[in-house]
Amino acid sequence: MSIKNMRLEVMQFLENKVDGFVDQFLIPVEKIWQPSDFLPDSQSETFFEEVKELQEIAKDLPYDFWVAMVGDTITEEALPTYESWLMEVEGVDNEGNNGWSKWVRQWSGEENRHGDLLNKYLYLSGRVNMREVEITTQHLITDGFDIGTGKDPYKNFVYTSFQELATYVSHNRVSQIAKQYGDTKLSKACKMIAGDEMRHHHAYSEFINQIFKVDPSEMMLAFQYMMKQKITMPAHFLRESGQSISTAFNQFSDSAQKLGVYTANDYVEIMQKLLDKWSIDKIAGLTDEAEKARDYLMRLPARMAKISERLVLPEEDYIFKWVQPALVR
Repeated sequence: MSIKNMRLEVMQFLENKVDGFVDQFLIPVEKIWQPSDFLPDSQSETFFEEVKELQEIAKDLPYDFWVAMVGDTITEEALPTYESWLMEVEGVDNEGNNGWSKWVRQWSGEENRHGDLLNKYLYLSGRVNMREVEITTQHLITDGFDIGTGKDPYKNFVYTSFQELATYVSHNRVSQIAKQYGDTKLSKACKMIAGDEMRHHHAYSEFINQIFKVDPSEMMLAFQYMMKQKITMPAHFLRESGQSISTAFNQFSDSAQKLGVYTANDYVEIMQKLLDKWSIDKIAGLTDEAEKARDYLMRLPARMAKISERLVLPEEDYIFKWVQPALVR
C-alpha cells in the first residue's frame, strides 16, 4: 500500500471518532463566548462613555505591545487561508460533509471569533493605523502561505499541534502584559482566546496520539520531517503596504522576542512538550528508519536550546506602519 493510501485509510479509520473529538474539544455555538461579550455595547446609551474609558486605558500600553497585538490580530484574521488549507488535507472531504470536514468547519467557526474580537478592539482603541493593518491583512490572505505540509494529514496535524500551542503562548503573554498595565478587560479577552487555542492544541495533539497507535513509524517520520524543516509561523508572508513578501515578518518576530510575547525559548519548550505529550521515548513497533527519527527528535530540544542562547537581536527598533510612536506614549 502506498504512503498516500495508508494515510487515507488511517484518516477514514479515525473519522469514526470525530464526533467524539467535537464533543470533547469544541463548544456549541450557543454556549461559547462571542466578541461582543468583551466590547462596549453599541446599543447601550453608555456606549460612547465605554469607548472613551477603553481609549483612556489603552493610552498606557507601550509601543511594542501594540505591535504584538496587531501581529496577533492579523494572524487570526487570515483564517480563510487556514480553513481552505485544512479542507485540502487527505481524508477531509471538502465537497461533501464527512466527519473531518465538519471538524474543520466547527474549528474555523471558533477561530473566527478571535480575529473579530481583536480587530474591533484595535479599531476602538484609537492607538493604531487601521488602514495599514487592513492592508497587511489583505496581503496575507492574498499571498497565502507555504508551511511545508502539503496535503499530508500527519504533517498537518504536527503543524497544528505545535502552532495552536504557540498561539496560546502569545495570546496568554499579551493577556498578562495588558493586566500589568491595568487593562483588565483586554486581559480577560486575550485569556479567553488563549483558552480556545489550548483546547484546539489538545485536540490536534490527540489526533497525533491516535495515529501513533495505528501507524507509529510513518507518524514518527512525519514528526521528524516537520521538526527538521522547522515550524513556520502562519504569518511568515507578513508585509506592510508597499513591501515585498516577508519583509515585515522578521522585524515582527524580533519585536515579539524583545517583548517576551513569543521567543526562541518558547519554540524549544513547545517542542519538548510535544515529545512528552506523545511519549515519543516509549513508542513501540518502529522500523529502523523511524528509530533513527526518534533519536533525532529526542536530541533536538537540547540542540535548539544551544542555538537560541546565541540569538542576537538588533539593537534598533523597527517602526511599523501599523503603529506610529506618536500615537503611543
